[in-house]
Amino acid sequence: MARTDTRFRQSHNAMLDMLSVLTVGAGLPSEVQMAAGLGVSRTVIRAVVQKLGADGILQGSGRNKQLARVPGKDDRLPLREDYIGREDLEARFLDWVLRFDVPAGTALNITQLARQFAVPPHALQEFLASLGQSGLIERRVRGGWRLLGFTADYAVELSEFRQVLELNAVRVFAALPGDHPAWAALAAIHDEHLDLLQRIDRDFHDFSRLDGRFHALLNSVVSNRFVAEFQKVISLIFHYHYQWDKTMERYRNEAAIREHLTIIAALQARDTPTAEARARGHLATSKETLLSSMRGHHLA
Repeated sequence: MARTDTRFRQSHNAMLDMLSVLTVGAGLPSEVQMAAGLGVSRTVIRAVVQKLGADGILQGSGRNKQLARVPGKDDRLPLREDYIGREDLEARFLDWVLRFDVPAGTALNITQLARQFAVPPHALQEFLASLGQSGLIERRVRGGWRLLGFTADYAVELSEFRQVLELNAVRVFAALPGDHPAWAALAAIHDEHLDLLQRIDRDFHDFSRLDGRFHALLNSVVSNRFVAEFQKVISLIFHYHYQWDKTMERYRNEAAIREHLTIIAALQARDTPTAEARARGHLATSKETLLSSMRGHHLA
């Protein structure tokens, strides 16, 4: 797909996002305003407006254009196949934030970030909207988004909330019926832990992803869409902190594997009190590691 066609399609869909919040009959901003808002030329804006008129979304002539109907999902144009997916976007954005490249309070430039992360602007907007409830970013009064920043206070609050979610997940997991597929998944991930333990001297870097899968499995038994969204952010943040602090990394990861195994053993024994106690201890260790890695990374 040609670069100009890609820009046209991105601008077309971004303008649909803009029009979707207007009421039928509302007038359009000027070409200059729309071009500045979408970060493209007035030529691209004119081409998009012409197509929207042909599709019956806009009506009127010259500078007197109004919204004729509210656009729907079917009006969107397909974009390049080489855009990154949602999971890659999450990873890239949080990696960018968590490496302290951006100071707290920074206004997020949608057009610039969409180019940086190789996603269409509307996909980035949807992603930021989902992140808004995590406390990392917030909507600005005049529109757009502002980064609140990843601070020590945020890390403490995140860890405390993680404990609430995961201790509840442990209780739910322990009460699952014996034929629930989560038990087979737990047995499989138990074997993965034992395998990594055997090669820990060489492959200790593999732990961060195993850790993510383990905690995702625990939380998967809780059917709550809000828990799932928060857990996704929590998992990514705790995944990245393993990449910062290299001090005693091999021994720290081995200790975490053994902590996981004690939680798994208690769950398999249906021993809820012990499983909760082991999980609480593991989460306390993880919280301290997160704070330690933040201090070390910030000073690096």
